[in-house]
Amino acid sequence: MRRPGKSDKSIVPKKPANKVGLQNSTAAEQVEGRDLPKGNEMQQNTRQTQGWESVQSALQLVHQKAKTDKKMQFTALMHHIYNVDNLRAAYYSLKRKAAPGVDKETWKSYGEELEIKLQDLSEKLKRGAYQAKPVRRAYIPKADGKQRPLGVTVVEDKIVQKAAVEVLNAIYEADFAGFSYGFRPRRHQHKALDALYAGIMTRKVNWVLDADISDYFNSISHSWLVKFVEHRIADKRVVRLIQKWLNAGVLEDGHVTYNEEGTPQGGSASPLMSNIYLHYVYDLWVQQWRKREANGEVIVVRFADDTIVGFQHKSDAERFVKELKERLGKFGLKLHPTKTRLIEFGRYAAEKREKRGEGKPETFTFLGFAHMCGVSRDGRFTVQRKTIKKRLHAKVKEVQTELKRRMHATIRDTGQWLKQVVTGHYQYYGVPGNYEALDDFRYLVHWNWRRALRRRSQKGYITWERMNEIINRWLPRPKICHEHPLTRIGVIARGKSLVR
Repeated sequence: MRRPGKSDKSIVPKKPANKVGLQNSTAAEQVEGRDLPKGNEMQQNTRQTQGWESVQSALQLVHQKAKTDKKMQFTALMHHIYNVDNLRAAYYSLKRKAAPGVDKETWKSYGEELEIKLQDLSEKLKRGAYQAKPVRRAYIPKADGKQRPLGVTVVEDKIVQKAAVEVLNAIYEADFAGFSYGFRPRRHQHKALDALYAGIMTRKVNWVLDADISDYFNSISHSWLVKFVEHRIADKRVVRLIQKWLNAGVLEDGHVTYNEEGTPQGGSASPLMSNIYLHYVYDLWVQQWRKREANGEVIVVRFADDTIVGFQHKSDAERFVKELKERLGKFGLKLHPTKTRLIEFGRYAAEKREKRGEGKPETFTFLGFAHMCGVSRDGRFTVQRKTIKKRLHAKVKEVQTELKRRMHATIRDTGQWLKQVVTGHYQYYGVPGNYEALDDFRYLVHWNWRRALRRRSQKGYITWERMNEIINRWLPRPKICHEHPLTRIGVIARGKSLVR
């Protein structure tokens, strides 16, 4: 239902556009011009920053309206999207070295006459003449040896999608559930991991459902997605814009195919569309189920299509799984048959299983970590988090392959590169209790580097003493980079539950 307001013109982003898995640079970095003539650089950057600030200010007002009235429909949003300042900011937020789409245009080549192109793009959006181009299909290897399909979008479509996501985020960030963490501004994997840890440690959790939706991104129904969007977005031009992206088609092996399901991973709009879909299909349903159907405590953490649900009672868990399958089936989705598991887990799991003679509690994986029932130094229950072995070995294999390619590079060049790799690994996997896995990773990188150096020539023997000097010079020692979850989440939550 549409509610009367002072003005139809409302809506708006207040944070950098979201990106699968990682957060974007700050607003100042997003509008940084790098290839401008020296004489115009100061003036151009000032104009970009001022323009972006005005856009953000307008979007903040939209966010406040969305937050105040959860049923308000926004009827005039398109002018925020075709605003040239917003389009320019979207351009500068894109990855500079991203692969080109079907038109072969790169970020750099598009920026050669940027202002002219942005003005032309703005006019096309105003007139409704803008047309999305097909998405080029590409594949990247997964840790399990399979390939993940990605969509490579043309630069112009990326710009429009980024600008639109900024606007739509202003509305949907007021709607999304607190337990939803994937592909959202100022949220990331470690906030989801902290929330899960805190939920299991502080709530009555005895059973854990590790649920994974099968082939989620390729199963999203276009018709249902549009209906969901229309709950909040009454601006027909914005709805048509989303439909153009959904119907643009996918180019693979020289042929363009059109489907009525799926959003190609890789585009700026795809993560937001997937979150909107699951917000209506899953999140709202879970919140109601927990209030009306559960007999005990229930915690939820969702990151994209991966969700962990903790239950106090097994009967609740089994009933939830059954009803969840029915709920997803109504919208063309289904749980992955092998990746979805219900296990006994929690502070009493080890004791109960030992009495039944069933051995140690099972483990579950989430966001790159294996979660296990453990005991702290003072003998209390704790959730231990370790790097998934499959992920660790997959990363080592990547390093091994690159070392072969760099076999004849200087020790300094290879050392600088490996330092970045190892540091990045610590920054993600450096959680309390995972020091041993970090040390294993460093040792395996060390061992593979020594082997690569020995293979450079028949006289390439290198002593362990010399190798240790090289390793100590270039490979940082393991470092725990993250605070204890209960310490960090206590500051973030400030009394509010992050699993409800």
